[in-house]
Amino acid sequence: MKMMSLQQEFAGDALVAMEQPSATTTTTTADWRLSVPTLSGRLVTLREVHVDDAEALIGVLTSEAVARFISPAPASIDSFLRFIEWAQRERARGTYVCFVVVPHGQSAPVGLFQIRQLEPGFATAEWGFALESAAWGTGMFEDGARLVVDFAFDTVGVHRLEARAAVVNGRGNGALRKIGAVQEAVLRRSFLSHGEYVDQTLWSILDSDWRQTKAVWGPKVLVH
Repeated sequence: MKMMSLQQEFAGDALVAMEQPSATTTTTTADWRLSVPTLSGRLVTLREVHVDDAEALIGVLTSEAVARFISPAPASIDSFLRFIEWAQRERARGTYVCFVVVPHGQSAPVGLFQIRQLEPGFATAEWGFALESAAWGTGMFEDGARLVVDFAFDTVGVHRLEARAAVVNGRGNGALRKIGAVQEAVLRRSFLSHGEYVDQTLWSILDSDWRQTKAVWGPKVLVH
């Protein structure tokens, strides 16, 4: 599964401060900056990451099956706690959100979803995800992805949502295609994976396309 680099995100404070104003004006819902809603689907609940999740998430993100296609995650409890603190600060600034994935009937997270703005105002955003291998093929990704994309378009006010996955990551690319993402391009040698640059596929979902898809699916999101 594709996921944005946690270590890169943790180091991103200075980069965000250097962004220039965009000509695009987008109205967003400010409430999520103060308190991220809990989203409930058919199989999973998504909530904001918090400090109690650090140990479980390290286990998920450093497992061999998951680590193969993501940038290195923080390897210690202390570094992961610093990432969580950073994530909450960036959420308060309105630039980033990190959800953990909790299956119904469980308390420990089995993965996460991230959304970050690619331009001021969040009109264009990128999302990433990672789930433990035991959750693959269970429908949890599709259930959680619908919740996240709904949140991005309906609550944050995103217009265009991008994702990137290594070309050789057949499962991750298939998951994006299944959720309705459109393949746009191959980004040559754009992702450093274990010392080697690999090609990535660029995917996108537009808000107008997503609303047409929702008209077929019907509402499935509960917000707490």
